[in-house]
Amino acid sequence: MEMFLYLNKNTYMHRLDPRTKLFVMLATFATALMFNTIPILLGVALVVIVYGLSGEVLSNLNRIKIILLMLSLVSVVLWSFMGQGVIKLIGPITQEGLLFGVATGIKLDVMVIAGMIFLSSTKIEELSLGLQKLKIPYRVAFAFSTAIRLVPMIVGTTYIISQAQRSRGLDLDSGNLLTRIKKYIPLLIPVFISVIRGTNVFAMALESKGFGYSSQRSSYLQIAFRSVDFLLLAVLFLLLLGSMYFKIVAGW
Repeated sequence: MEMFLYLNKNTYMHRLDPRTKLFVMLATFATALMFNTIPILLGVALVVIVYGLSGEVLSNLNRIKIILLMLSLVSVVLWSFMGQGVIKLIGPITQEGLLFGVATGIKLDVMVIAGMIFLSSTKIEELSLGLQKLKIPYRVAFAFSTAIRLVPMIVGTTYIISQAQRSRGLDLDSGNLLTRIKKYIPLLIPVFISVIRGTNVFAMALESKGFGYSSQRSSYLQIAFRSVDFLLLAVLFLLLLGSMYFKIVAGW
């Protein structure tokens, strides 16, 4: 099982400065949160997908397709019943609430896809160095990058333990959804113990290497903005200005 999201490919996106990719992701979040109109959000989604295709990193979406589907469905169902409106459809469901739920689902999926593209094209070490270049204390940058690294490690540990229990005769696949969830609950104990043990070993390794001894850090990796970074940032800036204009001035 592949635990990490990064795809090692030689594309222009992988060669971009990590700060550029971080700004692209944050700009996507801001644009998606700025609008509630379905056609505009679909346009933003199309731009994000084209951006991901250009970097050949959309294959990772297969790993989260269920999450994307559930986000959309939960958003549509939730806002269809809770959203207020004038035009009644069925019972408490209104047309305005349904449309808002669809828009919110698209918005959430766009942000998740943008984050997946960023993680699929950026190494954890590059992310940490990029945050340090943005004048963020290296301890904070290291903690943030480590948190991202631990998530797939926990998923991988869960997978390994579940496979080990299956080899011992534990049936995790039979029964309804609630029954299967109950079968996974006892597996949380060895998962937590394994994660705590690994975290303790990781902390001792950091102490043995003198982490935090000096406020100045050197890095083997070197990053710098190139012409393609400046071009992409300029386009991103214009798109953000256009989005703010249509949101604030035009009132979209």
